[in-house]
Amino acid sequence: MAREFQRGHKAKISDLTPGTDLYVGVQIAGPGLTFDISCFGLDANEQLSDDRYFIFFNQPKSPEESIQLLGAQAGDTESFRVTLDRIPANIHKLSFTATLDGAGQMSQVGPGYIRIVAGGEEVVRYAFTGSEFTTERAVMLGDFYLKDVWRFAAVGQGFDGGLDALLKNFGGEVAEEAPAPAQPQAAAPSFAPPAQASAPAPSFGAPAAPQAPQPAPSFGAPAAQAPAPQQQMHAAPTIAAPLAPQGGSMPPPPPPAPYGQPGQQPQFGQVPAQAPGAFGQPAPAPFGQPAPAPYGQQPPGVPQGMPQGVPQAGAGLLAALQPYKETATGQRWTPQNQQLMRVDLTMGGAGVLARQGSMVMYQGKVDFSYKGAGFAGRMVGNATGQEMQLMRCTGRGQVFLAEDGSHLHAIELQGDGICVSAESVLAFDESLQYEVRRIEGHGIPGGALFTMQFQGTGTIVVKTHGVPVVLPVTPTTFADCNAVVAWSSASQVIISSQVRLRRNAYPGHSGETVNLQFRGAPGNFIVVQPYEV
Repeated sequence: MAREFQRGHKAKISDLTPGTDLYVGVQIAGPGLTFDISCFGLDANEQLSDDRYFIFFNQPKSPEESIQLLGAQAGDTESFRVTLDRIPANIHKLSFTATLDGAGQMSQVGPGYIRIVAGGEEVVRYAFTGSEFTTERAVMLGDFYLKDVWRFAAVGQGFDGGLDALLKNFGGEVAEEAPAPAQPQAAAPSFAPPAQASAPAPSFGAPAAPQAPQPAPSFGAPAAQAPAPQQQMHAAPTIAAPLAPQGGSMPPPPPPAPYGQPGQQPQFGQVPAQAPGAFGQPAPAPFGQPAPAPYGQQPPGVPQGMPQGVPQAGAGLLAALQPYKETATGQRWTPQNQQLMRVDLTMGGAGVLARQGSMVMYQGKVDFSYKGAGFAGRMVGNATGQEMQLMRCTGRGQVFLAEDGSHLHAIELQGDGICVSAESVLAFDESLQYEVRRIEGHGIPGGALFTMQFQGTGTIVVKTHGVPVVLPVTPTTFADCNAVVAWSSASQVIISSQVRLRRNAYPGHSGETVNLQFRGAPGNFIVVQPYEV
């Protein structure tokens, strides 16, 4: 079974597979984008000291063929064959990269991955999406590096420049193309009718086109798969236009009142900027509403004998309840409003784990059962404060979840991870893996903080007090540990304690004693709520 890596994860190749003849596949795509996928063979100083180990479309293999470019196959945009026990001793790292050829940026790419296949079976995969990048035009996907033994690291680091800038970063030189020789100017052709188009006759005994060599069966490349159809993205520009009634124009605004005098106020029931009717004549009806009936006559559609101004019970009741009607989008998780979440158990197949007592209504045949954490889980939860009292929801139906009017946010994970405090978790798909994560620090009670880390493929519903704000992670990003709700699991978290004896000895200190500092590559984020628990 393939191991799912997150950004920054590392492992020995021997822990992943005993094989050394490996297949490396890269899948990356985006609407209207073209990519160059390359491998840099670097020395101990992480420099391209030998240009023969820059493997790309114009140089598809190294001298001893320990690194080979295979092309697109098995659903991968590009693939390589790497034989680790044949790599020369002066090569200490293989860096696999993807760069844009032409206009665009990495934030436009869809879900992609880099994977390692040994003996025909996938052993590790690192998945990424365009949301992890911004304006970068290149990305360093993964590395094979030699540290007493060969290891693999999921990098996922964006790079501002393209292939030329990446080559210079590794110490390589970009060859300048010689200008094309000027073509002699041909004489102007004389008038002649077009020739009759005809298909060229095949030449006798012409050899068949050469076929690309297939990898040996012992190499273990993955079986070919039908490529998944790419979704077409709507690229038409959005046009904003003023709202105007059909067949007419908006009424002009009233003229400004003289200085020092109040402007003319509309009469009760009159739309602003609408001129009243002439004396004795009814004013025109507001746009979209029927004109009022003359005095003493019933308006059209109202039964005789019914007083005017009394709303019809059916239409008025339906109109009043329409904004609160159930919303069904065909998705597994659908927010009904800011404080209510609907999950459709008939979609996805797996069950849902939710906080005990969070169900407010359900439809269909749904079973609710207690989800115990076990003795060890209870001990860890009590010791770290990250204990979750959960129930399992299974069956066929729809369950509506809420708690204390908190704002709810459904976050979908696609092989990535997120860190959330157990107190801020309302529900999540049972397919997600979760564990308690320790944040080391000095100067705080207990010497550490704890959080829950969720990863895998599925959805987690996070609750906040009020509307949160999402901030990108930079070296100067700090957050109060009592206000931060969640952050991307690839972020590095450092305790920034401001506890000092002098500050605590006097009543005038700031009260902000323990903060968290976040660091990480572009694409990482934190979520902070306007409330301190």
